[in-house]
Amino acid sequence: MEDAQEKIKLIRQRLQTAQSRQKSYADNRRKDLEFEVGDHVFLKITPLRSITAGRGKKLQPRFIGPFPILQRVGKVAYRLELPPSLSRIHDVFHVSMLKKYYPDPTHIVQPEEIEIDEALTYEEKPVQVLDRKVKELRNKQIPLVKILWKNHGVEEATWEMENEMKTKYPELFSDSGKALIYLVSRNCKVGNVKKLRGNAAQLVVDMGGLELRRIY
Repeated sequence: MEDAQEKIKLIRQRLQTAQSRQKSYADNRRKDLEFEVGDHVFLKITPLRSITAGRGKKLQPRFIGPFPILQRVGKVAYRLELPPSLSRIHDVFHVSMLKKYYPDPTHIVQPEEIEIDEALTYEEKPVQVLDRKVKELRNKQIPLVKILWKNHGVEEATWEMENEMKTKYPELFSDSGKALIYLVSRNCKVGNVKKLRGNAAQLVVDMGGLELRRIY
C-alpha cells in the first residue's frame, strides 16, 4: 500500500515538473514574440497562403516586408503600415504571422504579383457589452463598459470608456432593453453573427460543446 502511494506521489511530482517546463517555455516564447510600436517586422505569407506572391509556388518567399508596426491591438495582434499594394486587406495581424526585422538592405522583398485571401486577415471587433461600471475620480465619474471582442475568449474582455465605444461602435448599444441569454466560460470563442428570419440575428459562441446564442 505504501509502495503504491509512493508511486502515485512520484507520478504527480513528474507531472508538475513537466507542466512547469511547458509553462516556462510558453512564457518565454510569448515574450520573444512581443514587439514595440515603431519596430519593423516581416509578414508571413506561407504556409497559410493568406497572401500569395509571384508565379511559381516553389519560388515564393516565406515573408514579405519589412513593415513598421503602428499599434498594438490587444495582447496578440499588431497593426502594420502596409503599402498601397496591400490596401485591400485588414492591417491587423496575429503575432504568429510576424517576424522581427533586423536592419539589412538585402532583406527587403517586394513581390511583383500579390494575391490576397481576405478571410485570413485578423480584425479586432467588439461583439458584446458584458458589464458596466463607473470609475470614480475626484471631480468626475467615468462610465466604463466591459467588451467582448471577436476572436477572443471571455477572459480576454477589456474595460473601455463607454462614450468612446458608443462613438466608434453605436450598433453595439442599439439593442438595449431586449432579451439576452448569456453563458460565460473561460474557453468560449466568439463566432459569426448569423442572419435569421425577419430582423432577428443570432450570435453563436462555441464553448467546447456548449453554445451561447444571443437573439436580437
